[in-house]
Amino acid sequence: MKFKYKLFALLLLAISINSFAQVTYQLPEKDGFSFGSYGRVGVDWSFEHGGSIGRRLNLNNMGSIGGRMEEQDYLELYPAFHFTPFKKDDPTLIKVQMRFAVYSQSLSLFGNSSTSSIGGLTIAMPEIYAEAKNINGKDLNIWIGARLYRTEELHIADHFFFDDHSGQGFGIEYKHTRFSTFFVSSTDTSSNVPPYFYLNIGNGVSNIALRQRVVGVIDHEFSLAENNKLTVMGEFHYMSKTNTNETDITPIEEPEDSTEIYLNYPMDYGLVFGTKLITNFKNKYGEGINKLAIRYGTRIANGGDGGVSKTWLTFGAPDLNRVNYSKAYSLAIVEEVKLNLSDNNNFNGYIVFTQSKGGARTDGKAKTYWGREVYNRKKDFTFGFRDTYYIKPKFHLLTEFHYSQRKDGTDNMYRFQKISIAPTLVPTGNKDSGARPHLRFVCSLAHYNNAAKENLYSPFLQFVGHKQWGYYFGVKMEWWI
Repeated sequence: MKFKYKLFALLLLAISINSFAQVTYQLPEKDGFSFGSYGRVGVDWSFEHGGSIGRRLNLNNMGSIGGRMEEQDYLELYPAFHFTPFKKDDPTLIKVQMRFAVYSQSLSLFGNSSTSSIGGLTIAMPEIYAEAKNINGKDLNIWIGARLYRTEELHIADHFFFDDHSGQGFGIEYKHTRFSTFFVSSTDTSSNVPPYFYLNIGNGVSNIALRQRVVGVIDHEFSLAENNKLTVMGEFHYMSKTNTNETDITPIEEPEDSTEIYLNYPMDYGLVFGTKLITNFKNKYGEGINKLAIRYGTRIANGGDGGVSKTWLTFGAPDLNRVNYSKAYSLAIVEEVKLNLSDNNNFNGYIVFTQSKGGARTDGKAKTYWGREVYNRKKDFTFGFRDTYYIKPKFHLLTEFHYSQRKDGTDNMYRFQKISIAPTLVPTGNKDSGARPHLRFVCSLAHYNNAAKENLYSPFLQFVGHKQWGYYFGVKMEWWI
């Protein structure tokens, strides 16, 4: 019995050591365990309806593009198991990585919610994969599983751009070339386009079946000079035709609402081409970096909306005459710069431009395969910056400005401007924009044009009504390790 208690105490000690370690920490024994985390939590208040709003000021369908100071509670935990090769001189690095994400769909606070609450906490598992790196000392990596496979992010807008290939599949990396394949499918029957689900009548009974998309990605990195790297990328998307007994691709009439829906879909595909240039530079205050990314997607690979850039989230409606997305496209351009303006001043600025069109001929709204009307064209543009001033090693002042505009179809242009000021306590005393944890007081003020005001084109406006100005006050904390 005493031995069991001693063993339990040793296990607790090992877990405690790893809980306060960096993500790359590994136990000195043959095999090891590491642990990482990201999270944010806080409260906010207002003078609208006598309480907390909990809604961002940004324009609709833009997500965090336009600033993320008002984002809600969120938690990620990512444990990893590390394995040592049998031969001591084998330099292969082996790990099994998992990631658990926790958030509330109803915008309620973490402390007031649980998984059993209505609209309460949701637990997701975006990562579970195994990876072998530096196999036999060669610059060769192989991984299989579900993975957040992405590199470029605008942190102040919480926007992963250019190469967000997160999903379930496998990949091979050799030196500066990477190849991966993802299998995308969804059982969400509220999805508009393209129809990842369909009515399978092969057995004589209408059943919802799953339609899968396969995405192949390849990219290569070139070193143009000592401080310049160029990446070229290509994607191929493929969706097979539905497997039913019906041979004709014809619509039928749904009697309840008299809208036309399709039971059969032909094969469709999409192509993506992209390039990214990263330039590192120095001034007398330290190192800086500039990133420029351009990406063009065609047909069903024209995704990238709502604050995310995944190309398989197809935008717009199909051409119901051709029954495909042959005329669909999307152009995405992102520019970001980071540099130090002085010994106590860090600057981070960005520009995001996206223009997308679906397969239908119209620029306005068009019907999907399931008779729903969606916008078939959109154009949005955002620029913003964050200035971090180190008043003291433990006291930083964050100042942000963002401007966004968006045009859905033939609607009027929606515009807003926002300024945020966040005095921040940094307990570690690290004069770095990436130092965490942050303990912030956040004050944001936004102004909307008449089109955004009248159409309630913001999560904030949808809560408070037709307002020209929006505001947010809150105390927030953010960490990562």
